[in-house]
Amino acid sequence: MQLGTRWSVGGEPPARLSPEVRAAVRAVEGELLGRDTTMWRWTLTWLEGRPVVELDDGTVIRVANDGTVVTDNGDTPR
Repeated sequence: MQLGTRWSVGGEPPARLSPEVRAAVRAVEGELLGRDTTMWRWTLTWLEGRPVVELDDGTVIRVANDGTVVTDNGDTPR
């Protein structure tokens, strides 16, 4: 695993993320509208060369082996 970076909810995701992963981040953030996320952060790490993005609430966005972007909120992938 390679450590990456952290950024605030609503902030600009790292440019090195693919457009598909950035879109998934924005989709999750859209679901959070109206909630106080001022203290929440995203954490980006790299596992086997693929990004893993985790929100402080446990939501995880990752790129699967086949290249699809999967968002898991802890209950079911979305």
